[in-house]
Amino acid sequence: MKTDHKLIFSTQQYAYLRDAVLRTPNALARGFVGGETEVSLFPDGERYQRILSDVDGVETVLIGGTISDADTLELYDLACTLVSLGAASLILVIPYFGYSTMERAVKKGEVVAAKTRAYLLSSIPTTALGNRVILLDLHTEGLPYYFEGKIRPIHLYGKTLVTRACRELVGEEDWQRRRFVLASTDAGRAKWVESLSNDMGVQAAFVFKRRIDGSHTEVTAISREVHGQYVIIYDDMIRTGSSLVGAAAAYQQAGARKIASVTTHGLFTNDGLDRIRRSGLFEAIVSTDSHPNAVEALARCQDGFLRVASIAELLEEKLGEL
Repeated sequence: MKTDHKLIFSTQQYAYLRDAVLRTPNALARGFVGGETEVSLFPDGERYQRILSDVDGVETVLIGGTISDADTLELYDLACTLVSLGAASLILVIPYFGYSTMERAVKKGEVVAAKTRAYLLSSIPTTALGNRVILLDLHTEGLPYYFEGKIRPIHLYGKTLVTRACRELVGEEDWQRRRFVLASTDAGRAKWVESLSNDMGVQAAFVFKRRIDGSHTEVTAISREVHGQYVIIYDDMIRTGSSLVGAAAAYQQAGARKIASVTTHGLFTNDGLDRIRRSGLFEAIVSTDSHPNAVEALARCQDGFLRVASIAELLEEKLGEL
């Protein structure tokens, strides 16, 4: 039997998102309650974890991203323990599913880490009401099919957040007149950007690239006229920012009036945000808080160049449906 409330737990890195979900306007009415854990480290670095809340017969939610191998194992250990303690159901919320670089094998013998991690999470024991995993704006559409057994993957799209970010960037007048272009960093993301642009009722653009060598590409063409336009580049993930800066330079050379970028997953690795800022090409960068790096970068960025939109209400709504 389903309980009238859900206990919301998180890994250490995602405590901020658990707290944000619990602060959403409808959280109390939906019966969301914070779950308590105790975490410490032994002298040799081994992690001690203990679930303090009584979860026997209770529906549980565990928020945690696979942002590193250590975080993945923390997520896995907590999930297995919730089940062993009698949780009635388990919903894993993985705002950022890592390992997207190795989501398929190109050379014989390569380890497809995205698949092996999905296998690992699929091995979590099943609760009486079943296990589900919520994944946000995946880099690879086929990744949910890597999950096996009785766990049910749910691919949650952040279109509403991207649309709202674009509207705030361009301003109400330009939004009503649809005076901007939604662009992508390369043709590989064109289908997704075209879907977003159709929803918004604006034109889409993308760049064609030619690979020079293993680490360098050059832009050969742009799919649409962007002269005098406000170009907003959407990319599902920003890591070092190199591809984003390269695409923005091409749009600027093609006559773009202003350029900004919206991303779901702002990793900003290897000083990525500073690289983007130093390029001088962007008016602003908007990211969600799906990755802790975006939250940390915002704390260091006080001039408004980086804006972070929370996915908390999106998660609260989806969790309320399940």
